[in-house]
Amino acid sequence: MLEVKSGFVEYLSQFGETEKRSMFGGTGFFVSGAMFALVKEERIYLRGGADLTDALLAKECKKFVHVKKSSTAIVNYYDITDLYDAADTGLDAMVKKSVLNSVAEKEYRDSKLNKRLRDLPNLRLTIERMLKKAGIEDVDTFFSMSPEELFRKVQEAHGYDVDIKLLWMFAGAQTGVHYTLLSEETKQNLLRAV
Repeated sequence: MLEVKSGFVEYLSQFGETEKRSMFGGTGFFVSGAMFALVKEERIYLRGGADLTDALLAKECKKFVHVKKSSTAIVNYYDITDLYDAADTGLDAMVKKSVLNSVAEKEYRDSKLNKRLRDLPNLRLTIERMLKKAGIEDVDTFFSMSPEELFRKVQEAHGYDVDIKLLWMFAGAQTGVHYTLLSEETKQNLLRAV
């Protein structure tokens, strides 16, 4: 395995700086935090996606199957060992495509476009529903308003006896921290603004 792995690591260097981490009982290769390749038991796997999956299947690359203790997981990785060993002329383009797809997918997953309100710190489904009832439908709208404005909107929709902790939860969600970590001064300033 070390021979295949070291040769593959050298091969990957032409596609940019990669990180290695233990994954699926093998070694995963990452660019910008996105995994695109895997080496396990002397086999090399490449992450598919969109038209790349079709190209890999056309080259008769078999899908990677990860066997767990009580189940099997089939993931979007394909065995490219034979293509690598044969120095297939299309392999470079497929690896580049895999890196681009993987990084783009990770960026989308991590972006605000893919987040629901309940995915933000301090928020959960019930608070998401409260916000939606108050007219705050999405993450962009949530971030376009101050915590005080959000709190007033929720008060208007749900009554003025809404727990004041919501104000701090909104402020924490916008700064990416748990509301209990907000300073006392920040909490008092928020209270005065309401």
